Amino acid sequence: MKHALLLTSSFLLLACKGVDAPPSIAAVDGPKIATTPAPTTGMVAAANPLATEAGLKVLRAGGSAVDAAIAVQAALGLVEPQSSGLGGGAFMVLYDPKAAKVWAYDGREEAPAGATATMFLDEASGKPRNYFERTGSGQSTGAPGAMVMLHKAHEDYGQLDWGTNFDSTIKLAEDGFTVSPRLAGLITRMAPYILKNDPNARAYFFTEDGAPIPEGFLRDNQSYADSLRALAKNPRALLEGEIAEDIVAAVKMEPFPGTLSLADMAAYQPRKAEALCTDYRGHAICGAQPPASGGVAVQSILGTLENFDMSAAGNTAQGWHLFAEASFLAYADRDKYVADSKFVDVPVREMLNKDYLKTRAALISTDAVMESVNAGNPVAFARGTDATPDNPGTSHFTVVDKEGLTVSVTTTVESAFGSQRMVRGFMLNNQLTDFSSRDKDADGVLIANRVAPRKRPRSSMSPHIVFAPNGEFLFTTGSPGGNSIIAYTAKTIVGVLDWGLSPQDAIELPNVIARNGSLKLEAQNLRDAETDELDRGAGAKEFGMEEATVSALENLGHDVRRSRGEISGLHIIYRQNDGTLIGGADPRREGTAEAQ
Repeated sequence: MKHALLLTSSFLLLACKGVDAPPSIAAVDGPKIATTPAPTTGMVAAANPLATEAGLKVLRAGGSAVDAAIAVQAALGLVEPQSSGLGGGAFMVLYDPKAAKVWAYDGREEAPAGATATMFLDEASGKPRNYFERTGSGQSTGAPGAMVMLHKAHEDYGQLDWGTNFDSTIKLAEDGFTVSPRLAGLITRMAPYILKNDPNARAYFFTEDGAPIPEGFLRDNQSYADSLRALAKNPRALLEGEIAEDIVAAVKMEPFPGTLSLADMAAYQPRKAEALCTDYRGHAICGAQPPASGGVAVQSILGTLENFDMSAAGNTAQGWHLFAEASFLAYADRDKYVADSKFVDVPVREMLNKDYLKTRAALISTDAVMESVNAGNPVAFARGTDATPDNPGTSHFTVVDKEGLTVSVTTTVESAFGSQRMVRGFMLNNQLTDFSSRDKDADGVLIANRVAPRKRPRSSMSPHIVFAPNGEFLFTTGSPGGNSIIAYTAKTIVGVLDWGLSPQDAIELPNVIARNGSLKLEAQNLRDAETDELDRGAGAKEFGMEEATVSALENLGHDVRRSRGEISGLHIIYRQNDGTLIGGADPRREGTAEAQ
Protein backbone atom coordinates (compact mmCIF):
# COMPACT_ATOMS: atom_id res chain seq x y z
CA MET A 1 0.00 0.00 0.00
CA LYS A 2 1.37 3.35 -1.00
CA HIS A 3 0.95 5.89 1.78
CA ALA A 4 1.30 8.94 -0.40
CA LEU A 5 0.22 11.50 2.14
CA LEU A 6 0.78 12.18 5.81
CA LEU A 7 -1.47 14.97 7.04
CA THR A 8 0.45 16.95 9.61
CA SER A 9 -0.39 19.76 11.96
CA SER A 10 0.55 22.24 9.27
CA PHE A 11 -2.70 21.42 7.48
CA LEU A 12 -4.61 22.63 10.51
CA LEU A 13 -2.66 25.87 10.41
CA LEU A 14 -4.45 26.77 7.18
CA ALA A 15 -7.24 28.19 9.32
CA CYS A 16 -5.00 29.70 11.99
CA LYS A 17 -3.40 32.50 9.98
CA GLY A 18 0.01 31.90 11.45
CA VAL A 19 -0.98 31.77 15.12
CA ASP A 20 1.53 29.67 17.03
CA ALA A 21 0.46 27.16 19.67
CA PRO A 22 1.39 28.14 23.23
CA PRO A 23 4.24 26.09 24.74
CA SER A 24 1.83 23.89 26.73
CA ILE A 25 0.09 22.75 23.55
CA ALA A 26 1.85 20.18 21.42
CA ALA A 27 1.38 19.94 17.66
CA VAL A 28 -1.47 17.81 16.37
CA ASP A 29 -0.35 14.48 14.96
CA GLY A 30 -1.78 14.09 11.47
CA PRO A 31 -3.58 10.92 10.38
CA LYS A 32 -2.75 8.74 7.42
CA ILE A 33 -4.38 8.97 3.97
CA ALA A 34 -3.52 6.35 1.34
CA THR A 35 -4.44 5.48 -2.21
CA THR A 36 -7.52 3.27 -2.40
CA PRO A 37 -8.34 0.59 -4.99
CA ALA A 38 -11.23 1.50 -7.27
CA PRO A 39 -14.65 0.23 -6.19
CA THR A 40 -16.63 -2.23 -8.27
CA THR A 41 -19.12 0.48 -9.23
CA GLY A 42 -20.11 4.07 -8.45
CA MET A 43 -22.87 5.29 -6.14
CA VAL A 44 -24.97 8.39 -5.48
CA ALA A 45 -26.89 9.25 -2.31
CA ALA A 46 -29.04 12.38 -2.36
CA ALA A 47 -32.15 13.91 -0.80
CA ASN A 48 -34.55 13.25 -3.68
CA PRO A 49 -34.80 10.24 -6.05
CA LEU A 50 -34.80 12.54 -9.08
CA ALA A 51 -31.54 14.11 -7.95
CA THR A 52 -30.01 10.69 -7.28
CA GLU A 53 -30.98 9.56 -10.77
CA ALA A 54 -29.53 12.72 -12.34
CA GLY A 55 -26.17 11.90 -10.75
CA LEU A 56 -26.34 8.26 -11.81
CA LYS A 57 -27.01 9.23 -15.42
CA VAL A 58 -23.81 11.24 -15.44
CA LEU A 59 -21.81 8.37 -13.90
CA ARG A 60 -23.21 5.95 -16.50
CA ALA A 61 -22.13 8.37 -19.24
CA GLY A 62 -18.54 8.22 -17.99
CA GLY A 63 -18.63 11.28 -15.78
CA SER A 64 -16.64 11.69 -12.59
CA ALA A 65 -17.99 12.15 -9.07
CA VAL A 66 -17.64 15.91 -9.60
CA ASP A 67 -19.62 15.75 -12.85
CA ALA A 68 -22.32 13.84 -11.00
CA ALA A 69 -22.26 16.38 -8.15
CA ILE A 70 -23.02 19.15 -10.64
CA ALA A 71 -26.01 17.18 -11.95
CA VAL A 72 -27.24 16.41 -8.42
CA GLN A 73 -26.99 20.04 -7.35
CA ALA A 74 -28.87 21.21 -10.44
CA ALA A 75 -31.65 18.68 -9.82
CA LEU A 76 -31.94 19.47 -6.10
CA GLY A 77 -32.39 23.16 -6.88
CA LEU A 78 -35.38 22.22 -9.03
CA VAL A 79 -37.12 19.52 -6.96
CA GLU A 80 -36.04 20.65 -3.46
CA PRO A 81 -35.92 24.48 -3.77
CA GLN A 82 -36.69 24.89 -0.09
CA SER A 83 -33.25 23.53 0.82
CA SER A 84 -30.62 24.38 -1.79
CA GLY A 85 -30.17 25.64 -5.30
CA LEU A 86 -28.35 27.76 -7.83
CA GLY A 87 -28.73 30.85 -5.66
CA GLY A 88 -27.06 29.34 -2.60
CA GLY A 89 -23.71 28.10 -1.35
CA ALA A 90 -21.99 24.84 -0.48
CA PHE A 91 -18.98 23.12 1.05
CA MET A 92 -17.46 20.04 -0.58
CA VAL A 93 -14.85 17.63 0.74
CA LEU A 94 -13.18 15.64 -2.06
CA TYR A 95 -10.94 12.59 -1.86
CA ASP A 96 -8.60 11.98 -4.80
CA PRO A 97 -7.71 8.26 -4.52
CA LYS A 98 -4.88 8.42 -7.02
CA ALA A 99 -3.00 11.27 -5.36
CA ALA A 100 -4.13 10.29 -1.82
CA LYS A 101 -5.19 13.90 -1.23
CA VAL A 102 -8.25 15.33 0.48
CA TRP A 103 -9.42 18.78 -0.60
CA ALA A 104 -11.96 21.17 0.87
CA TYR A 105 -13.83 23.42 -1.59
CA ASP A 106 -15.57 26.50 -0.18
CA GLY A 107 -18.55 27.91 -2.07
CA ARG A 108 -19.95 29.82 0.89
CA GLU A 109 -21.82 33.04 0.09
CA GLU A 110 -20.10 36.35 0.75
CA ALA A 111 -21.32 39.61 2.26
CA PRO A 112 -21.34 42.66 -0.02
CA ALA A 113 -18.93 45.54 0.40
CA GLY A 114 -21.77 47.59 1.82
CA ALA A 115 -22.57 45.17 4.67
CA THR A 116 -22.44 46.61 8.19
CA ALA A 117 -22.11 44.97 11.59
CA THR A 118 -25.49 46.31 12.75
CA MET A 119 -27.57 45.79 9.61
CA PHE A 120 -29.90 43.22 11.22
CA LEU A 121 -30.69 45.42 14.23
CA ASP A 122 -33.81 47.53 14.62
CA GLU A 123 -32.72 51.15 14.52
CA ALA A 124 -35.14 52.25 17.25
CA SER A 125 -34.60 49.48 19.81
CA GLY A 126 -31.09 48.34 18.94
CA LYS A 127 -32.33 44.75 19.15
CA PRO A 128 -32.32 42.16 16.32
CA ARG A 129 -35.33 42.45 14.03
CA ASN A 130 -37.75 39.50 14.02
CA TYR A 131 -37.01 36.30 12.12
CA PHE A 132 -38.90 37.02 8.89
CA GLU A 133 -37.74 40.63 8.74
CA ARG A 134 -34.18 39.34 8.72
CA THR A 135 -34.53 36.28 6.49
CA GLY A 136 -36.97 37.82 4.02
CA SER A 137 -34.97 40.98 3.57
CA GLY A 138 -32.69 41.98 0.73
CA GLN A 139 -29.97 42.38 3.35
CA SER A 140 -29.90 38.63 3.96
CA THR A 141 -28.60 37.63 0.52
CA GLY A 142 -24.91 37.12 -0.16
CA ALA A 143 -23.13 36.52 -3.47
CA PRO A 144 -23.99 32.89 -4.39
CA GLY A 145 -21.07 30.47 -4.58
CA ALA A 146 -22.30 26.90 -5.07
CA MET A 147 -22.10 26.75 -8.85
CA VAL A 148 -18.72 28.45 -9.28
CA MET A 149 -17.35 26.20 -6.52
CA LEU A 150 -18.50 23.17 -8.49
CA HIS A 151 -16.93 24.64 -11.62
CA LYS A 152 -13.62 25.05 -9.79
CA ALA A 153 -13.77 21.36 -8.83
CA HIS A 154 -14.76 20.50 -12.40
CA GLU A 155 -11.62 22.20 -13.70
CA ASP A 156 -9.68 19.84 -11.41
CA TYR A 157 -11.65 16.60 -11.78
CA GLY A 158 -14.34 16.86 -14.46
CA GLN A 159 -14.47 14.20 -17.18
CA LEU A 160 -17.47 15.39 -19.20
CA ASP A 161 -18.02 18.83 -20.71
CA TRP A 162 -19.27 21.20 -18.01
CA GLY A 163 -22.55 21.96 -19.76
CA THR A 164 -23.41 18.29 -20.37
CA ASN A 165 -24.04 17.81 -16.67
CA PHE A 166 -27.13 20.03 -16.78
CA ASP A 167 -28.90 18.17 -19.59
CA SER A 168 -31.17 15.87 -17.59
CA THR A 169 -32.39 18.64 -15.26
CA ILE A 170 -33.05 21.01 -18.16
CA LYS A 171 -35.35 18.37 -19.61
CA LEU A 172 -36.95 17.73 -16.21
CA ALA A 173 -37.61 21.42 -15.71
CA GLU A 174 -39.25 21.72 -19.12
CA ASP A 175 -41.29 18.51 -18.90
CA GLY A 176 -42.23 19.04 -15.25
CA PHE A 177 -41.67 17.02 -12.07
CA THR A 178 -44.12 15.65 -9.54
CA VAL A 179 -44.16 17.74 -6.37
CA SER A 180 -43.05 15.58 -3.45
CA PRO A 181 -44.84 15.33 -0.10
CA ARG A 182 -42.11 17.27 1.68
CA LEU A 183 -42.03 20.14 -0.82
CA ALA A 184 -45.83 20.39 -0.77
CA GLY A 185 -45.84 20.34 3.03
CA LEU A 186 -43.27 23.10 3.35
CA ILE A 187 -45.05 25.33 0.83
CA THR A 188 -48.18 24.92 2.95
CA ARG A 189 -46.24 25.62 6.11
CA MET A 190 -44.67 28.81 4.76
CA ALA A 191 -47.82 30.08 3.01
CA PRO A 192 -49.06 32.15 5.98
CA TYR A 193 -45.76 34.01 6.21
CA ILE A 194 -43.84 35.73 3.41
CA LEU A 195 -43.47 33.22 0.57
CA LYS A 196 -46.43 34.84 -1.21
CA ASN A 197 -44.94 38.32 -0.93
CA ASP A 198 -42.60 37.80 -3.88
CA PRO A 199 -44.55 37.80 -7.17
CA ASN A 200 -42.32 35.21 -8.82
CA ALA A 201 -42.52 32.84 -5.84
CA ARG A 202 -46.28 33.37 -5.59
CA ALA A 203 -46.80 32.47 -9.25
CA TYR A 204 -44.61 29.38 -8.95
CA PHE A 205 -45.59 27.84 -5.61
CA PHE A 206 -49.31 28.66 -5.55
CA THR A 207 -52.28 28.02 -7.81
CA GLU A 208 -54.24 30.83 -9.48
CA ASP A 209 -56.67 30.89 -6.55
CA GLY A 210 -53.81 31.31 -4.06
CA ALA A 211 -53.70 27.77 -2.69
CA PRO A 212 -50.32 26.03 -2.21
CA ILE A 213 -49.58 23.60 -5.02
CA PRO A 214 -50.33 20.10 -3.66
CA GLU A 215 -48.41 16.85 -3.50
CA GLY A 216 -48.47 15.20 -6.92
CA PHE A 217 -48.78 18.51 -8.81
CA LEU A 218 -46.84 18.51 -12.11
CA ARG A 219 -44.59 21.56 -11.78
CA ASP A 220 -42.55 22.75 -14.75
CA ASN A 221 -40.01 25.58 -14.59
CA GLN A 222 -38.94 27.01 -17.93
CA SER A 223 -37.09 29.87 -16.25
CA TYR A 224 -34.95 27.37 -14.34
CA ALA A 225 -34.17 25.51 -17.58
CA ASP A 226 -33.09 28.79 -19.16
CA SER A 227 -30.85 29.58 -16.16
CA LEU A 228 -29.19 26.17 -16.48
CA ARG A 229 -28.59 26.78 -20.18
CA ALA A 230 -26.94 30.08 -19.30
CA LEU A 231 -24.77 28.32 -16.71
CA ALA A 232 -23.85 25.63 -19.22
CA LYS A 233 -22.41 28.34 -21.46
CA ASN A 234 -20.88 30.45 -18.69
CA PRO A 235 -20.17 29.02 -15.23
CA ARG A 236 -20.27 32.57 -13.83
CA ALA A 237 -23.65 33.37 -15.36
CA LEU A 238 -25.13 34.01 -11.91
CA LEU A 239 -22.35 36.47 -11.05
CA GLU A 240 -22.23 38.52 -14.24
CA GLY A 241 -24.58 39.50 -17.03
CA GLU A 242 -28.38 39.54 -17.11
CA ILE A 243 -29.03 36.95 -14.37
CA ALA A 244 -26.69 38.77 -12.00
CA GLU A 245 -28.47 42.03 -12.79
CA ASP A 246 -31.80 40.44 -11.90
CA ILE A 247 -30.39 39.05 -8.64
CA VAL A 248 -29.10 42.48 -7.64
CA ALA A 249 -32.43 44.07 -8.54
CA ALA A 250 -34.34 41.57 -6.40
CA VAL A 251 -32.00 42.11 -3.46
CA LYS A 252 -32.52 45.89 -3.65
CA MET A 253 -36.30 45.58 -3.35
CA GLU A 254 -38.17 46.47 -0.17
CA PRO A 255 -38.47 45.49 2.60
CA PHE A 256 -34.99 46.16 4.00
CA PRO A 257 -33.15 46.32 0.66
CA GLY A 258 -29.62 45.00 0.56
CA THR A 259 -26.45 46.48 -0.87
CA LEU A 260 -25.32 43.52 -3.01
CA SER A 261 -23.89 44.93 -6.24
CA LEU A 262 -22.60 43.69 -9.56
CA ALA A 263 -19.11 44.54 -8.31
CA ASP A 264 -19.64 42.27 -5.30
CA MET A 265 -20.79 39.48 -7.59
CA ALA A 266 -17.87 39.93 -9.98
CA ALA A 267 -15.39 39.85 -7.09
CA TYR A 268 -16.63 36.52 -5.73
CA GLN A 269 -14.23 33.57 -6.03
CA PRO A 270 -14.54 30.06 -4.58
CA ARG A 271 -11.78 28.81 -2.30
CA LYS A 272 -9.83 25.56 -2.23
CA ALA A 273 -7.64 24.27 0.59
CA GLU A 274 -6.39 21.00 1.98
CA ALA A 275 -9.12 19.46 4.10
CA LEU A 276 -9.17 19.68 7.88
CA CYS A 277 -8.14 16.20 9.05
CA THR A 278 -7.56 14.73 12.49
CA ASP A 279 -7.18 11.23 13.91
CA TYR A 280 -9.94 9.38 15.79
CA ARG A 281 -8.94 5.95 17.09
CA GLY A 282 -6.59 5.50 14.13
CA HIS A 283 -9.09 6.73 11.52
CA ALA A 284 -8.49 9.91 9.54
CA ILE A 285 -11.55 12.18 9.81
CA CYS A 286 -11.56 14.92 7.14
CA GLY A 287 -13.92 17.88 6.90
CA ALA A 288 -14.22 21.42 5.59
CA GLN A 289 -12.19 24.41 6.72
CA PRO A 290 -13.60 27.60 8.31
CA PRO A 291 -15.87 29.41 7.79
CA ALA A 292 -17.44 25.95 8.00
CA SER A 293 -17.50 25.17 11.71
CA GLY A 294 -18.60 21.57 11.18
CA GLY A 295 -15.10 20.27 10.56
CA VAL A 296 -13.79 21.79 13.79
CA ALA A 297 -16.84 20.94 15.92
CA VAL A 298 -17.39 17.35 14.74
CA GLN A 299 -13.71 16.57 15.19
CA SER A 300 -13.73 18.28 18.60
CA ILE A 301 -16.60 16.04 19.74
CA LEU A 302 -14.72 12.98 18.53
CA GLY A 303 -11.41 14.08 20.02
CA THR A 304 -13.08 14.53 23.39
CA LEU A 305 -14.83 11.16 23.17
CA GLU A 306 -11.53 9.47 22.33
CA ASN A 307 -10.74 9.76 26.05
CA PHE A 308 -13.62 7.38 26.86
CA ASP A 309 -14.39 3.79 25.89
CA MET A 310 -17.38 4.54 23.68
CA SER A 311 -17.48 0.97 22.41
CA ALA A 312 -18.00 -0.34 25.93
CA ALA A 313 -20.51 2.41 26.74
CA GLY A 314 -22.49 1.48 23.63
CA ASN A 315 -25.84 2.74 22.42
CA THR A 316 -27.06 3.25 25.99
CA ALA A 317 -27.80 6.11 28.34
CA GLN A 318 -24.11 6.09 29.30
CA GLY A 319 -22.97 6.33 25.68
CA TRP A 320 -25.43 9.13 24.91
CA HIS A 321 -24.48 10.96 28.11
CA LEU A 322 -20.84 11.03 27.04
CA PHE A 323 -21.84 12.10 23.53
CA ALA A 324 -23.97 14.92 24.93
CA GLU A 325 -21.30 16.21 27.30
CA ALA A 326 -18.67 16.21 24.56
CA SER A 327 -21.13 18.05 22.32
CA PHE A 328 -21.77 20.74 24.93
CA LEU A 329 -18.04 21.44 25.09
CA ALA A 330 -17.46 21.37 21.33
CA TYR A 331 -20.39 23.69 20.59
CA ALA A 332 -19.18 26.16 23.23
CA ASP A 333 -15.72 26.33 21.62
CA ARG A 334 -17.16 26.49 18.13
CA ASP A 335 -19.55 29.30 19.01
CA LYS A 336 -16.81 31.44 20.50
CA TYR A 337 -13.89 30.94 18.13
CA VAL A 338 -14.94 29.86 14.62
CA ALA A 339 -15.63 32.34 11.84
CA ASP A 340 -14.19 33.25 8.44
CA SER A 341 -10.44 32.71 8.87
CA LYS A 342 -9.71 35.37 6.24
CA PHE A 343 -10.97 37.92 8.78
CA VAL A 344 -10.52 36.36 12.22
CA ASP A 345 -7.73 34.21 13.64
CA VAL A 346 -9.30 30.79 14.22
CA PRO A 347 -7.18 28.58 16.53
CA VAL A 348 -8.09 25.36 14.77
CA ARG A 349 -4.88 23.52 15.62
CA GLU A 350 -5.18 24.39 19.29
CA MET A 351 -8.90 23.55 19.46
CA LEU A 352 -8.27 20.06 18.06
CA ASN A 353 -5.03 19.30 19.88
CA LYS A 354 -5.30 16.00 21.74
CA ASP A 355 -3.79 17.39 24.95
CA TYR A 356 -6.27 20.26 24.95
CA LEU A 357 -9.22 17.93 24.30
CA LYS A 358 -8.02 15.70 27.10
CA THR A 359 -8.40 18.67 29.45
CA ARG A 360 -11.91 19.21 28.10
CA ALA A 361 -12.73 15.52 28.58
CA ALA A 362 -11.57 15.77 32.20
CA LEU A 363 -14.53 18.08 32.83
CA ILE A 364 -16.91 15.19 32.05
CA SER A 365 -18.18 12.88 34.80
CA THR A 366 -19.65 9.51 33.87
CA ASP A 367 -22.40 9.78 36.49
CA ALA A 368 -23.52 13.42 36.42
CA VAL A 369 -23.85 16.37 34.07
CA MET A 370 -21.42 19.26 34.09
CA GLU A 371 -22.68 22.05 36.33
CA SER A 372 -21.77 24.67 33.74
CA VAL A 373 -20.37 24.62 30.23
CA ASN A 374 -18.08 27.34 28.97
CA ALA A 375 -15.76 27.70 26.04
CA GLY A 376 -12.24 26.60 26.77
CA ASN A 377 -9.09 28.66 26.38
CA PRO A 378 -6.95 26.82 23.82
CA VAL A 379 -5.13 30.08 23.08
CA ALA A 380 -5.28 33.57 24.55
CA PHE A 381 -7.86 35.05 22.19
CA ALA A 382 -10.51 37.50 23.41
CA ARG A 383 -13.78 36.54 21.76
CA GLY A 384 -17.26 37.80 22.55
CA THR A 385 -20.21 35.57 23.48
CA ASP A 386 -21.87 34.46 20.25
CA ALA A 387 -25.23 35.84 19.09
CA THR A 388 -25.77 33.83 15.92
CA PRO A 389 -29.34 32.52 15.33
CA ASP A 390 -30.15 28.92 14.40
CA ASN A 391 -31.65 28.56 10.92
CA PRO A 392 -32.38 24.92 10.02
CA GLY A 393 -32.42 23.99 6.36
CA THR A 394 -29.98 22.70 3.72
CA SER A 395 -29.34 19.41 1.86
CA HIS A 396 -26.51 16.88 1.78
CA PHE A 397 -25.40 14.46 -0.94
CA THR A 398 -22.45 12.24 -1.68
CA VAL A 399 -20.98 10.51 -4.74
CA VAL A 400 -18.29 7.89 -5.38
CA ASP A 401 -17.38 7.16 -8.98
CA LYS A 402 -15.93 3.99 -10.54
CA GLU A 403 -12.39 5.33 -10.10
CA GLY A 404 -12.96 5.95 -6.41
CA LEU A 405 -13.08 9.76 -6.63
CA THR A 406 -15.30 10.72 -3.72
CA VAL A 407 -17.24 13.86 -2.81
CA SER A 408 -19.23 14.76 0.28
CA VAL A 409 -21.27 17.93 -0.32
CA THR A 410 -23.49 20.01 1.94
CA THR A 411 -25.43 22.69 0.08
CA THR A 412 -27.96 25.32 1.14
CA VAL A 413 -30.00 28.45 0.56
CA GLU A 414 -30.18 28.66 4.39
CA SER A 415 -33.76 28.86 5.76
CA ALA A 416 -36.79 27.26 4.10
CA PHE A 417 -36.86 28.74 0.56
CA GLY A 418 -33.93 31.00 1.48
CA SER A 419 -34.88 34.68 1.42
CA GLN A 420 -38.15 33.61 -0.24
CA ARG A 421 -37.31 35.82 -3.21
CA MET A 422 -37.25 34.06 -6.58
CA VAL A 423 -35.18 35.07 -9.62
CA ARG A 424 -35.04 33.26 -12.97
CA GLY A 425 -36.67 30.12 -11.55
CA PHE A 426 -34.50 29.71 -8.43
CA MET A 427 -34.53 30.97 -4.84
CA LEU A 428 -32.08 33.50 -3.47
CA ASN A 429 -30.22 32.67 -0.27
CA ASN A 430 -30.62 34.33 3.10
CA GLN A 431 -27.15 33.21 4.13
CA LEU A 432 -26.05 36.45 5.73
CA THR A 433 -28.39 35.77 8.65
CA ASP A 434 -25.78 33.15 9.61
CA PHE A 435 -23.70 36.04 10.91
CA SER A 436 -24.09 37.08 14.53
CA SER A 437 -26.96 39.54 14.83
CA ARG A 438 -24.69 41.69 17.02
CA ASP A 439 -21.05 42.66 16.60
CA LYS A 440 -20.24 42.83 20.33
CA ASP A 441 -21.40 40.96 23.39
CA ALA A 442 -22.76 42.48 26.61
CA ASP A 443 -19.20 43.15 27.79
CA GLY A 444 -18.30 44.99 24.61
CA VAL A 445 -16.01 42.23 23.30
CA LEU A 446 -16.08 41.71 19.54
CA ILE A 447 -17.82 38.51 18.37
CA ALA A 448 -15.82 36.37 15.92
CA ASN A 449 -18.77 35.77 13.59
CA ARG A 450 -19.78 39.43 13.29
CA VAL A 451 -20.76 40.91 9.93
CA ALA A 452 -18.04 42.53 7.84
CA PRO A 453 -17.78 43.52 4.15
CA ARG A 454 -16.79 40.63 1.85
CA LYS A 455 -16.73 38.26 4.84
CA ARG A 456 -18.31 34.78 4.72
CA PRO A 457 -20.69 33.84 7.54
CA ARG A 458 -19.91 30.90 9.79
CA SER A 459 -21.62 27.70 8.71
CA SER A 460 -22.58 24.51 10.57
CA MET A 461 -22.24 22.45 7.40
CA SER A 462 -20.19 19.34 8.15
CA PRO A 463 -19.41 17.24 5.07
CA HIS A 464 -16.92 14.56 6.10
CA ILE A 465 -14.92 11.69 4.65
CA VAL A 466 -13.60 8.98 6.97
CA PHE A 467 -10.62 6.70 6.30
CA ALA A 468 -9.73 3.27 7.68
CA PRO A 469 -6.62 2.79 9.85
CA ASN A 470 -4.66 1.68 6.76
CA GLY A 471 -5.45 5.07 5.16
CA GLU A 472 -7.97 3.78 2.60
CA PHE A 473 -11.37 5.39 2.06
CA LEU A 474 -14.03 4.04 4.43
CA PHE A 475 -17.17 6.23 4.28
CA THR A 476 -18.67 9.66 3.73
CA THR A 477 -21.23 11.38 5.92
CA GLY A 478 -23.03 14.70 6.38
CA SER A 479 -26.46 16.19 6.87
CA PRO A 480 -28.67 19.29 6.69
CA GLY A 481 -30.26 20.73 9.82
CA GLY A 482 -28.91 24.13 10.92
CA ASN A 483 -26.48 23.98 13.81
CA SER A 484 -27.81 20.49 14.60
CA ILE A 485 -25.85 19.29 11.55
CA ILE A 486 -22.78 18.95 13.76
CA ALA A 487 -24.50 16.55 16.16
CA TYR A 488 -26.21 14.60 13.37
CA THR A 489 -22.91 14.03 11.57
CA ALA A 490 -20.90 13.16 14.69
CA LYS A 491 -23.59 10.65 15.68
CA THR A 492 -23.06 8.63 12.51
CA ILE A 493 -19.28 8.50 12.94
CA VAL A 494 -19.65 7.24 16.51
CA GLY A 495 -22.34 4.80 15.37
CA VAL A 496 -20.15 3.27 12.67
CA LEU A 497 -16.70 3.37 14.30
CA ASP A 498 -17.53 2.84 17.97
CA TRP A 499 -20.82 0.95 17.94
CA GLY A 500 -20.21 -1.17 14.84
CA LEU A 501 -23.43 -0.16 13.09
CA SER A 502 -24.18 -0.29 9.39
CA PRO A 503 -24.49 3.08 7.65
CA GLN A 504 -28.27 2.83 7.60
CA ASP A 505 -28.49 1.87 11.27
CA ALA A 506 -26.15 4.72 12.20
CA ILE A 507 -28.37 7.16 10.31
CA GLU A 508 -31.45 5.85 12.10
CA LEU A 509 -30.00 6.29 15.58
CA PRO A 510 -31.91 8.92 17.59
CA ASN A 511 -30.73 12.44 16.91
CA VAL A 512 -29.28 13.98 20.07
CA ILE A 513 -28.29 17.67 20.14
CA ALA A 514 -26.60 19.11 23.22
CA ARG A 515 -25.96 22.84 23.04
CA ASN A 516 -26.32 25.79 25.40
CA GLY A 517 -27.37 23.72 28.39
CA SER A 518 -30.30 21.73 27.05
CA LEU A 519 -30.39 18.25 25.55
CA LYS A 520 -32.81 18.02 22.63
CA LEU A 521 -33.49 14.51 21.39
CA GLU A 522 -35.91 12.42 19.40
CA ALA A 523 -38.16 10.54 21.81
CA GLN A 524 -40.45 7.66 20.97
CA ASN A 525 -44.23 8.02 21.01
CA LEU A 526 -44.10 11.78 20.83
CA ARG A 527 -45.64 13.76 18.01
CA ASP A 528 -44.76 17.32 17.18
CA ALA A 529 -47.67 18.79 15.27
CA GLU A 530 -45.49 21.60 13.98
CA THR A 531 -43.03 19.36 12.20
CA ASP A 532 -44.62 15.99 11.51
CA GLU A 533 -46.23 15.56 8.08
CA LEU A 534 -45.55 19.12 6.94
CA ASP A 535 -41.78 18.78 7.32
CA ARG A 536 -41.26 15.07 6.84
CA GLY A 537 -43.76 14.20 4.14
CA ALA A 538 -46.47 11.59 4.40
CA GLY A 539 -45.55 8.09 5.48
CA ALA A 540 -42.18 8.95 7.02
CA LYS A 541 -40.79 6.41 9.46
CA GLU A 542 -40.95 7.25 13.15
CA PHE A 543 -37.74 7.54 15.15
CA GLY A 544 -36.88 8.04 18.74
CA MET A 545 -35.01 7.08 21.86
CA GLU A 546 -36.67 4.63 24.23
CA GLU A 547 -38.28 6.30 27.22
CA ALA A 548 -36.16 4.30 29.66
CA THR A 549 -33.00 5.76 28.12
CA VAL A 550 -34.46 9.27 28.12
CA SER A 551 -35.38 8.92 31.79
CA ALA A 552 -31.90 7.65 32.61
CA LEU A 553 -30.41 10.77 31.00
CA GLU A 554 -32.75 12.93 33.07
CA ASN A 555 -31.67 11.07 36.20
CA LEU A 556 -28.07 12.03 35.38
CA GLY A 557 -29.21 15.65 35.48
CA HIS A 558 -29.78 16.44 31.80
CA ASP A 559 -32.34 19.09 30.92
CA VAL A 560 -34.05 16.94 28.27
CA ARG A 561 -36.32 18.40 25.62
CA ARG A 562 -38.22 15.60 23.92
CA SER A 563 -38.78 16.21 20.23
CA ARG A 564 -40.17 14.60 17.10
CA GLY A 565 -38.81 17.41 14.99
CA GLU A 566 -35.17 16.42 14.45
CA ILE A 567 -35.37 16.28 10.68
CA SER A 568 -31.85 15.31 9.65
CA GLY A 569 -31.09 14.34 6.07
CA LEU A 570 -28.01 12.17 6.46
CA HIS A 571 -26.44 10.40 3.50
CA ILE A 572 -23.58 7.90 3.67
CA ILE A 573 -21.57 5.86 1.17
CA TYR A 574 -19.50 3.11 2.81
CA ARG A 575 -16.75 0.97 1.26
CA GLN A 576 -16.80 -2.66 2.42
CA ASN A 577 -13.73 -4.88 2.75
CA ASP A 578 -14.27 -6.39 -0.70
CA GLY A 579 -14.41 -2.95 -2.33
CA THR A 580 -18.15 -2.92 -2.89
CA LEU A 581 -20.13 0.15 -1.86
CA ILE A 582 -23.24 0.31 0.28
CA GLY A 583 -25.22 3.45 0.94
CA GLY A 584 -27.52 4.89 3.55
CA ALA A 585 -30.23 7.52 3.15
CA ASP A 586 -32.15 9.21 5.94
CA PRO A 587 -35.81 8.10 6.00
CA ARG A 588 -36.62 11.31 7.88
CA ARG A 589 -36.58 12.93 4.43
CA GLU A 590 -37.02 11.62 0.89
CA GLY A 591 -33.50 10.58 -0.04
CA THR A 592 -32.17 7.48 -1.77
CA ALA A 593 -28.78 5.80 -2.17
CA GLU A 594 -28.32 3.91 -5.43
CA ALA A 595 -25.43 2.14 -7.15
CA GLN A 596 -24.44 2.98 -10.71
